[in-house]
Amino acid sequence: MIEKVLAEKVIDKALSNGADFAEIFIENTFNSIIIFNDNKTKQNIVGNDFGAGVRVFYGETAIYAYTNDLSEKSLLAAADAVSKAAKGKSKNEAINLTKLQFENMNPIEIPNNTVPKKDKIDFIRKINEASRHYNSQISQVDIRFTEKMQNVLIINSEGLWAEDARNYSRVYVSSIASSGMEKQTGTEGPGGAAGYEFFKKLDPKALGVKTAKIAVTMLNADYAPGGKFPVVIDNGFGGVIFHEACGHALETTSVAKGASVFADKLGKQVAGSVVTAIDDGTIPNKWGSENIDDEGLPTQKTVLIHKGILKSFMVDKMGAIKTGYKPTGSGRRQSYKFAPASRMRNTYLAAGKHSLNNLIATIDFGVYAKKMGGGSVMPGTGNFNFAVGEGYLIKNGKIAEPVRGATLIGNGPDALKKISMVANNLSLAEGMCGSVSGSIPTTVGQPAIKIDEIIVGGRKEVQ
Repeated sequence: MIEKVLAEKVIDKALSNGADFAEIFIENTFNSIIIFNDNKTKQNIVGNDFGAGVRVFYGETAIYAYTNDLSEKSLLAAADAVSKAAKGKSKNEAINLTKLQFENMNPIEIPNNTVPKKDKIDFIRKINEASRHYNSQISQVDIRFTEKMQNVLIINSEGLWAEDARNYSRVYVSSIASSGMEKQTGTEGPGGAAGYEFFKKLDPKALGVKTAKIAVTMLNADYAPGGKFPVVIDNGFGGVIFHEACGHALETTSVAKGASVFADKLGKQVAGSVVTAIDDGTIPNKWGSENIDDEGLPTQKTVLIHKGILKSFMVDKMGAIKTGYKPTGSGRRQSYKFAPASRMRNTYLAAGKHSLNNLIATIDFGVYAKKMGGGSVMPGTGNFNFAVGEGYLIKNGKIAEPVRGATLIGNGPDALKKISMVANNLSLAEGMCGSVSGSIPTTVGQPAIKIDEIIVGGRKEVQ
């Protein structure tokens, strides 16, 4: 994407006013999105995005500029702009660029661009038909089928030359059930760092039925009670609460600012002893996995919390400078238009020793959150408010009737301490995470967990 001679010129220009560090990030990305609803393809968006970003460090200050023109003139102009934003001590150091060698953890079997569009539409139609045929109350099915092929090149003044090719495949399904007066939605969004083989391993009919069943079940359910109850949150997307209410507070993006409730808790008990939390970018072909991060560092498995003790943060290069912690290969960005920041990858709570039934059996009255929905979090405090996408009452140690409209209200660090049991049914679920460096693919996950007490927002009183 760029010749070595030009790369050296750009790095030299970026360092010319005494910067401590300089970096070039170049990408060439192909995107394909098919949007399907009302029983037909509504949009077929295909595009190519390419450009470069140049970043320099002056002490604890980072300066970034980007361009979609990869000509020598434009790249040198970007480097000149960031070099003039501050002033340091001039250095005359020769840079020996060395190509980084690494094993590809996300091999591709079927390149997405080799598969006819007709095959993809057929796959989508099978989802749509299965959902609509499940029940006459299904009024709408929205499907978003996305493919992305991203090639990146990262070069820096420490001599790094790192190239990587990344592939992403995902289908997001939203089935809507309607009674005429009310609507409920069931969603699933499986994805992977893989080629078209990912879709071939999915059962489109099962995906359509699964989302339709959630929507219809919740449409015909009674309202949830409100109060303080024990709650069991099931596996997979249940991990979104840890991701939002705790995960972001474990990134040096917030830790370095002192804006994290965990900033001074390293080595201390922050959760129940049954809780172990991990951020792992090395799981083959998982949605949040990468061979290298967007700063060119090899990705790794990072144990954040071990048996309730805070062991590590997620650290990017600038986060390492500001905090003194070792980088964890967590520098990520949406595209060349964003400077990298410490971000999650595949973040999950580790499996425990109990079955789901063991957790349910310990509760006389409570709520079983089979699937979580969206919510909001106050990053500085960890206070959260999350909707339950699919919920059921627990009565006398058994899963009982479905309930809708339940909301879990609490505080992330406080909820961690109230997790008393962890099941053995670990599962991961895919999503997109937005933060200062844009929207990136991340995986959340957990086994089923029991929280001894949490506020459940609902419309009914307990009978």
